Amino acid sequence: MEAQLLRALPKMDVLLAHPALAGSPLPYAALRQAARERLDALRSGIRAGSVTALPSLDTLAAQVLADAGELCRPHLRRVVNATGVVLHTNLGRAPLAEEAARAAYDAGRQYTNLEYDLPSGARGSRHAHVEGLLCSLTGAEAALVVNNNAAAVFLMLSALARGRGVAVSRGELVEIGGAFRMPDIMDHSGATLCEVGTTNKTRLGDYAAALHSGRAQLLLKVHTSNYRIVGFTEDTPLSALAVLGREAGAPVLYDLGSGALRPLPGLPEGPTVSGALAAGADVVCFSGDKLLGGPQAGLAVGRREYIERMKRDPFARVVRADKLTLAALEATLRAWADPERTRSLPALSALAAGEEDLRRRAQALAGRLAQACPACAFEAVPAEGQVGGGSLPGAVLPGWAAAADPAPAPVNALEQALRGWEVPVLGRIAHGRLLLDVRTLLPGDENTIAAAFAAWGAGQ
Repeated sequence: MEAQLLRALPKMDVLLAHPALAGSPLPYAALRQAARERLDALRSGIRAGSVTALPSLDTLAAQVLADAGELCRPHLRRVVNATGVVLHTNLGRAPLAEEAARAAYDAGRQYTNLEYDLPSGARGSRHAHVEGLLCSLTGAEAALVVNNNAAAVFLMLSALARGRGVAVSRGELVEIGGAFRMPDIMDHSGATLCEVGTTNKTRLGDYAAALHSGRAQLLLKVHTSNYRIVGFTEDTPLSALAVLGREAGAPVLYDLGSGALRPLPGLPEGPTVSGALAAGADVVCFSGDKLLGGPQAGLAVGRREYIERMKRDPFARVVRADKLTLAALEATLRAWADPERTRSLPALSALAAGEEDLRRRAQALAGRLAQACPACAFEAVPAEGQVGGGSLPGAVLPGWAAAADPAPAPVNALEQALRGWEVPVLGRIAHGRLLLDVRTLLPGDENTIAAAFAAWGAGQ
């Protein structure tokens, strides 16, 4: 039986000559790879005893065509974020505004003056494209941009603290996603970690003792943006650290992480970049793709002498931002410069969405899905969203979602089917229903969700 089935397997050239494959617009290399993998799988199954009958040539060709289509599909592709987490790290955090995306597209398609000074005709600096905007928006003397905030913090420590002690509260020795730990990054930067205070209480005197003993020559404050310590706690304000630093001649550095440029309406109060500089920080580092609502980037702003030292550090070239990032970032910053345009940033618009508006959108989505998929029961329900991206921990965003109940079909099967749709739809399961939070939906996402449900319902 095994030998008979192996002999009956079509040859590669016969399979590829099938009209469904020979007439396909897909690349021949993808078709050939898919055909080889299908034939190898059948061969292995026959020898293992799991394949006792071969599919028809038409069926096999259709399977190869589908496999080849998957091989040609981009691995990084669009998904529908219906999770309610606005700055979802696994989903790319902040989506770009239309103007920012267009700016990146134009920069990628054409030559640019990335490092060319047009007035003088001489070599220029890539920092010049956004430095003026950042200084204007934050009140800083100087600024630079690198590829992410972890790089900005590393560069700050490498350029300003190599071979020197840096006092940090034990309650601020953070770890963020990807096992990025402050003690490790400080060690790799060449700075010496000087832990002060305790996990729950760090007083100004703890920092002063580290400076006066000679164990530390710089002060570092880290915004605990992805967790909170509550209860019997005490924290030293940045403004008090700045006074201490000036008296001792010690630079005060601040890893603000996900900080916004200014307070955001509708959100709990948190530290801002301009506020940190006004409080006396010498250098502030923060992310571009979180509460700023732009592309992934690490931004450092502050006193000119320190920023210039960071620019001259050899590591600055290793982590410099490319032209696509700078183009998108410039467009994002220009939106921040005009309060009327800030709402054009999708992440900030989602964060500021009102509960009543979200309720109406959830009701409309539930009604539309009920027509597209009679196999499910739909209802608009209250739902709590999150800021995400390690920003504003514990902050709850009251909102609404369309809840889908596929009973008697398992809700897990529905979730998996939507996740496997041609444009994956990602929601969350709660109390036996799939919740589709409308806060994080972008224009046109409702059409995609309806099509996915219609296809799933047709198969029930």
